[in-house]
Amino acid sequence: MPIYTKTGDRGKTSLFSGKRVYKDDLRVETYGTLDELNSAIGLSISYISNTNKKSKYIAHILTSVQTTLFYIGSYFADLSDIVNDIDFEKELKTFEDSIDHMISEMPAFNNFVLPGGGQAGASLHVARTVARRLERLTVRLNKRDKVDPQVIKYINRLSDLLFAMARYANFIERKKETIWER
Repeated sequence: MPIYTKTGDRGKTSLFSGKRVYKDDLRVETYGTLDELNSAIGLSISYISNTNKKSKYIAHILTSVQTTLFYIGSYFADLSDIVNDIDFEKELKTFEDSIDHMISEMPAFNNFVLPGGGQAGASLHVARTVARRLERLTVRLNKRDKVDPQVIKYINRLSDLLFAMARYANFIERKKETIWER
């Protein structure tokens, strides 16, 4: 199968259903942003050193997230029942338990931080902001096409997880975070 098909050369693409839509269609924009998020997560994984148990923990969860995002991307492409293959309750519980675990290992914190720190932490902050954009697009898509509420909840909680992971990656790699000062 060739990588190029030339079918999109005039600004349209095909959904799984075969329907042709413009490439700036809200649904295409949404699953394109999901793809961008998945790539940002992949980049983050590449920056995480797998030299200790804590960083392997982060990488393992992120790899699982990437798999789930592929299912959700397929769902956005045709709004099928493929999301029924995802145990959202289990995934959300994993997110919340992971957030609680990471926060419990770090010093108490009640400030805003500027995105940054080490490469892993900074890249996780970038992934978090892409997740937030994906969430906004998903909410817009929901107004038009009715998105499964579990998908919206998953993406919202994912951005929380990515924030906690960014801070945790900086913590375990001993990278300084910059506190936002007014």
